[in-house]
Amino acid sequence: MSVSDAVAGARMAVGTFTVWPVRVERVDRAVAGWAMRWAPVLGGALGALIGAATAAGLWLGWSAPLSALLATGLGALATRGLHLDGLADLADGLGSGRSAERSLEVMRRSDIGPFGVLTLLVAVGAQVLALAGLAELSPGAAVVGALVAGAAGRTAATLACLRGVPSARPDGLGAFVAGTVRPPAALVCFLGLVAVCALGLFHSPGFALACAAGVVVGLVAAGLVLWHAVRRLGGITGDVLGALVETAVTTALLVMVAVASHL
Repeated sequence: MSVSDAVAGARMAVGTFTVWPVRVERVDRAVAGWAMRWAPVLGGALGALIGAATAAGLWLGWSAPLSALLATGLGALATRGLHLDGLADLADGLGSGRSAERSLEVMRRSDIGPFGVLTLLVAVGAQVLALAGLAELSPGAAVVGALVAGAAGRTAATLACLRGVPSARPDGLGAFVAGTVRPPAALVCFLGLVAVCALGLFHSPGFALACAAGVVVGLVAAGLVLWHAVRRLGGITGDVLGALVETAVTTALLVMVAVASHL
């Protein structure tokens, strides 16, 4: 393990997945592997930002849905809408029902088709309403829930870069990061994600359990999307990774609020 690789990977992760301006001086597959390992940490930080913005909205006197809507928009701005764009593109590609090659062509286009629009509406709407439900439990629940969901979403992308998962194209982000994460590193990321669920104890033991349930179901849902994408397209792309992030985030939030409401 090289410290320089880890630092360069952190810079690449910030420069790739956020709007924060970072000069990336070195980019290779070793650095890409570290970038994907840093992704869950970055996702947790972005999730915390969204949760904090939701709590701030409540403090200002806004309703939970309005606070969650504006906070979710802030999160999209902080990531350039990168993952949402990937979700829409994958929905259009898979929804086209065409061959792998033609589906990839659909995903390359800059426009968004009906499948993409519908998927975005459902995903963003579900995230906003689920986050609002957490905010109604308490501002702290919104912060912790958004943090855990953000970390879970990026962990899904990290796990998709395990060795053995191919790239659908010979170029692009998917080809650059595919197979760069080794099983020990993936295990560390997953265990770290599980440990973060303990933050839910600041609200209640039941909420910590809800966070853990959200993480597990969110990663399973993302795994199913990954399996389908690899089967249909032949591997991962940058759009697939973005779709996995949004799938895990959305599912985790939905499960958290559902479990928490029954405990």
